[in-house]
Amino acid sequence: MSLDAELGQIGLSRTITFVLRLGLGGMFVYASLHKIIDPAAFAKSIYNYQILPDQVINLAALILPWLELLLGLALISGVGALGAAAWCHGLLWVFFLALVYNQVRGLNIHCGCFSNATLASEAPPMLWYFVRDTSLLIASGVLLGLLLVRHVPEKPVG
Repeated sequence: MSLDAELGQIGLSRTITFVLRLGLGGMFVYASLHKIIDPAAFAKSIYNYQILPDQVINLAALILPWLELLLGLALISGVGALGAAAWCHGLLWVFFLALVYNQVRGLNIHCGCFSNATLASEAPPMLWYFVRDTSLLIASGVLLGLLLVRHVPEKPVG
């Protein structure tokens, strides 16, 4: 491969990484804001999942939005982007598996991701959540992969 082609691939990789960092980071910041403003409503959303013990729901409603905000800001700024991408990818897996678990149990709930609506009647169809979360998992996986490749030290020649 020519030097120009390699540099072109590096440039494309950096552009994709930058766009994914901004997109996912912005999404995490946006998703955190309504939860920070109204943690009681977010606690209701967490409760509706019927997964966590009642004793930890309020704590989760207070901590999770701030974690999302910090991770989003880290992705946007690029400071600690690899760690933030790993955490975001892990959180997205947790959120996705919680949706799958509740679907299997026959619970049609509002996820609480981007608004404080707590009734299923106020929520988009569950299929939308699966399409959206699958897309986010793919995007975060690609971002994590691109950042990991950048951090792998090259083997010395010889």
